[in-house]
This record gives sequence, C-alpha cells and structure tokens, in this order.
Amino acid sequence: MRLKAIDIGGLHTKNNIFLAPLAGYTNAVFRELCYNLGAGLTFTEMVSAKGLCYKSEKTKDLLHVLPEYKGIKACQIFGGDPEYMRRACESEALAPFELIDINMGCPVPKIYKNGEGSYLLNDLRLAERIISSSKKSGKRISVKFRIGTDEKNIVSAEFAKMCESAGADMICVHGRTRDKIYAGEVNFKEIERAKSAVKIPVIANGGIFSLADAENIMEKTGADGIAVARGAMYNPRIFAEITGTDAGDFKEKVLKQIEDTRSLYGERFACVFMRKMVSFYIKGQKNSVAMRKELLSVKDTRELEVLTGRIEF
Repeated sequence: MRLKAIDIGGLHTKNNIFLAPLAGYTNAVFRELCYNLGAGLTFTEMVSAKGLCYKSEKTKDLLHVLPEYKGIKACQIFGGDPEYMRRACESEALAPFELIDINMGCPVPKIYKNGEGSYLLNDLRLAERIISSSKKSGKRISVKFRIGTDEKNIVSAEFAKMCESAGADMICVHGRTRDKIYAGEVNFKEIERAKSAVKIPVIANGGIFSLADAENIMEKTGADGIAVARGAMYNPRIFAEITGTDAGDFKEKVLKQIEDTRSLYGERFACVFMRKMVSFYIKGQKNSVAMRKELLSVKDTRELEVLTGRIEF
C-alpha cells in the first residue's frame, strides 16, 4: 500500500488512509479509536449548516472532540444555501475545526429532496457558489461527492474541476451514482477521470472492506488516498491492516470505547450505540448470530462490558 501524507491547503495528514463521515457513527470516541488504529484523518458525521446557524444544541453535540485527540480536526457539513454554509463555517461551533468537508454526495431521499447532499450534482452553479462562499470563511475546504445522480448523468470530471476552481483544497469521490445508494460495483474509471481533471488531492471512496480492496481502488483510480466508510464501521482494525499499525489488544480497545462513550454521551446512548457496534465487530465469527441476539438484549453498559469480556475478537 502506498502510504503518504496528504497536503490539504497546508495541513498535512499522517497518512492517506481516512475515516469517511458516517451519519450516526463517527462520533468523537469512534474517531479516536480509528485514529489510534492508523487512520490518517477522521471526519465528524454530517452536521446541518442551518442547525449550526440557529445554534441547535443537538447539532453541537455532533461536534465533540476528545481532549486527547491528536489528529487534524475535520467536520462535515451539509446544506443547500451558500449564505448559511458560509455562516456555519464562520460559526463559533466550528472554530476548533481546521478542515470543513462539504457533503455533496448523501443519497438519502430526505436530504436530496431538500436540495442538499447529492442533489447538488444536478446544479453545478449552486454547488460552486456553496464552495466559494464557504471558502470565504478562511477555512480549508474539502468536498465529498458522487460520480453522478444516475448512469445517464455522470458528472465526475466536470464536478471535480468545478470544485477546484471554486477553491476546494481536496475532493473525495464516491464511485457510485446517487441512485445506487451503497449497492453495486464501484466505478473506478470515473474516480480516475476526476483525478485526472484536477491538481488538488483526490481521495477514492466506496467498497473498501480490506487491504486488498484498498490496494485495488488505489491502483485502478490513481487516487492520492482512500476514505473508508462502512468497512470501518464493521471493522475499525481495517486501518491497522492497511497502514501496518499495531492494533494491540482489540478487546481492551472496545471496552475503552464503551467506557468513553458512556462518559461523554451518557448511559442510555452508550448502551444502544455500543451494543450495536460490538454486534458489527463480531460479524462473520463463529456463533455470531446467537451472540448478536444476546448483545442486543443487554439492558445497560455494565452488562455489555461483561458480555464483551467473553468475546474473542
């Protein structure tokens, strides 16, 4: 695997293997876990620009960063109004963040119908205004987008050029169209076309669940790096596998994840979130179906810690 630092407008990552934003998953504790396992850059889950402008407490909760986190602080925001996007970038809530990623790829119908996320693939002029307005905040800006809305409307190279001309410091290209959601083959050729169209760093995303997947997408796209999404959710050790980082005692790390999640977000959230995460981590193991049922029935994190202590990861 070709590991290297990525220069994002003067910010230098420790390597080119990133944790992609994952709505509902990339909270502060999970980002810390992935960073310590080798991820070169991690992003918050996507945050509403309007929510930040209206100082929503629920929105702010998504922006926690652990005091011990040593990586570049990167946040992903979404919205369809250039003014709100600029104001969000300039907000006090985002002051600690060194890199702001703009979501132009989310395929969820609610986001799309609201003129946000992957809807912006239909309107390059609006997308350009959003990027240029956000850039006026003085922040480094990256953009995550898909190759198009469907097979008849592929815009990867054109969209990449627009992002660069609007001031983006890096782009991340998910190699599927919006209508595919997360299914189907990743289109390596369109990621390669985006890479060939610009000089800023290009990160490839989609279908990365192993070292072999990472090497394959890098080789076939010529991308500068990769962003792992669902592959990290199911197995955060993928970062150690790809980067050669010592994963250490994973059981110990999971128990710490439970403890830190409880400390930061409270017992109720920690129990629901972490029993789901531990269930992901054991996928494919012997007796995992029965173990998953047991995990999802626990009533509190203390019970979850006892059960996790019995698992051989």
